[in-house]
Amino acid sequence: EVQLVESGGGLVQAGGSLRLSCAASGFPLYHYTIGWFRQAPGKEREGVSCSLSSSEASTSYADSVKGRFTISRDNAKNTAYLQMNSLKPEDTAVYYCAVVGYFDPCLNPAGYDDWGQGTQVTVSS
Repeated sequence: EVQLVESGGGLVQAGGSLRLSCAASGFPLYHYTIGWFRQAPGKEREGVSCSLSSSEASTSYADSVKGRFTISRDNAKNTAYLQMNSLKPEDTAVYYCAVVGYFDPCLNPAGYDDWGQGTQVTVSS
């Protein structure tokens, strides 16, 4: 059974940093496309960052987070991360990780099969 568990969300002041974790179980994350998404109240879910697989050094970022967020994987821990720096109030949302065997363009949430429960990120001004 595929399971994804996000953690690391919280309340932070503008300009601060958080690192989100997505612990995977039931499958080897190494081979999978993984994406980070977010959804703010009243808005559609949007792609934040994604990684096609560990064997492809291909990552994508939404324009709004380029230069501030970094996606990474730790294959030994079967865990993916989203390092978020220089946070802004508009980054406030519930953040989700999701996986699929392989999907490109990986920032499109419609392509994903399995989702975590989400973690709240709140950035105060």
